[in-house]
Amino acid sequence: MVEDEGPVRVDSWIWAVRLTKTRSLAATACRAGHVRVNGDRAKPAQTVRPGDEVRLFHAGRERVVVVSRLVRKRVGAPAAAECYVDNSPPVPPREVAAAAGVRDRGTGRPTKRDRREIERLRGAPGA
Repeated sequence: MVEDEGPVRVDSWIWAVRLTKTRSLAATACRAGHVRVNGDRAKPAQTVRPGDEVRLFHAGRERVVVVSRLVRKRVGAPAAAECYVDNSPPVPPREVAAAAGVRDRGTGRPTKRDRREIERLRGAPGA
């Protein structure tokens, strides 16, 4: 594993430890405000150091990791797992994630009554 002495860009580090599939996805997430370093929004070129907390909202879930090692080049999955401490909340079970109702095909557009019932079931505010 190639370790660096100096700081590393946050988008490069997120990609190198396999939190995103590509570096451009990591940079896009930074620009969109989905990456926070120590509680502050991170630009792609912001540097990370060991001990920094990186929060990434990606693929419908939040990942919270603490940097333990710096790497510039992408490493294998076992080596990547050693580069951070994962403090992410557990992934919800699939049954909970897919609890949203599915309308039958051909039933048409929901009526106002149907929409209100759907919002009530989802727990939307104001319902």
